[in-house]
Amino acid sequence: MAAMPTLSDNLILPRCPHCAIADPNLRRQHHLDTTDHSGDRLRRWSIYVCSSCGGIVSAWAERPGAEIVESFPASQRVADSIPGRPRAYLQQARESAHAPAGAVMLIASAVDSMLKLKGYGEGNLYSRLDKAAADKLIPHDMPSWAQGVRLDANDARHADEAAALPSVADAQRAVEFASTLADILFVLPGRVQRGLLEVVTQNVSTARP
Repeated sequence: MAAMPTLSDNLILPRCPHCAIADPNLRRQHHLDTTDHSGDRLRRWSIYVCSSCGGIVSAWAERPGAEIVESFPASQRVADSIPGRPRAYLQQARESAHAPAGAVMLIASAVDSMLKLKGYGEGNLYSRLDKAAADKLIPHDMPSWAQGVRLDANDARHADEAAALPSVADAQRAVEFASTLADILFVLPGRVQRGLLEVVTQNVSTARP
């Protein structure tokens, strides 16, 4: 297991939790100590800034130079309950948010793959989302959300010189949409099934003589 980063002048993370650039330069800009209302639970905090995107990351440890206990925001991880192909597209999109045109195309591929896995393979992304909403598989207003986040990435894929390239904010909005869709289609149903299994197992266990 890899060692946890320490509370030092540079916070060593594999990726910036804001822009997802690999091996970010997170330089400490400030530090402070906090306690609870009774003066206990001392925490040593450091505030770091990513030199690539300017995002702020805070982290704390029990003492300077010790392994950090928590950092905020936490690095995002794609849920294992999402099937392999859309999970891979989502992870790659999150890791390439600093290259937004590519990230938006990866998100389009993720959404395409998720819809196909649910049996919606005909038409463009928007018409398939409309059909999924009509079938009550997803909330009725998700297709409108998709329209607002440049989901199909046609501008980038068709290299339309008159169209503005996606921004980092565009990529982040697209990632949020696709992540929510994945939660609705795969993560939450999987969580419900695990919860039901635990209830059934508990009932069987308590019913035994």
